[in-house]
Amino acid sequence: MEIKVSQCFIAVDDHDKALAFYRDVLGLEVRNDVSFENMRWVSVGSPSQPDVTIVLEPPLADPNASPADKEAMAELLAKGLLRAVIFTTDDCDATFERIRAAGGEVLQEPIDQPYGVRDCAFRDPAGNMLRFNQARKQ
Repeated sequence: MEIKVSQCFIAVDDHDKALAFYRDVLGLEVRNDVSFENMRWVSVGSPSQPDVTIVLEPPLADPNASPADKEAMAELLAKGLLRAVIFTTDDCDATFERIRAAGGEVLQEPIDQPYGVRDCAFRDPAGNMLRFNQARKQ
């Protein structure tokens, strides 16, 4: 039996800003852009991983959620308290420079971590933390 990741979800408060970041800055391809009941989902992914999709969704994509729950999720997103995705890269330093040059909000410059990777971190336009890891050469 084989189990693989197919999709993961990232909450965003502005799909157009998120799309500009994930597509134009990170270089992910847009796979789908769907609107339904006043909500929008944009699916993006790496061209080198056609079987893995990141879905950019509203902070609480449940049409039956209470207004209080929607507000609570929006507040958590605004504070940057929702987790997002860890990407791998073959060149952490070049990835860092490209994202920083494009105006990405830097959380951590590239550093060698004790757990075997070199990584850096940014916030996306919605406030989600994104990490970019490169396996250190042995």
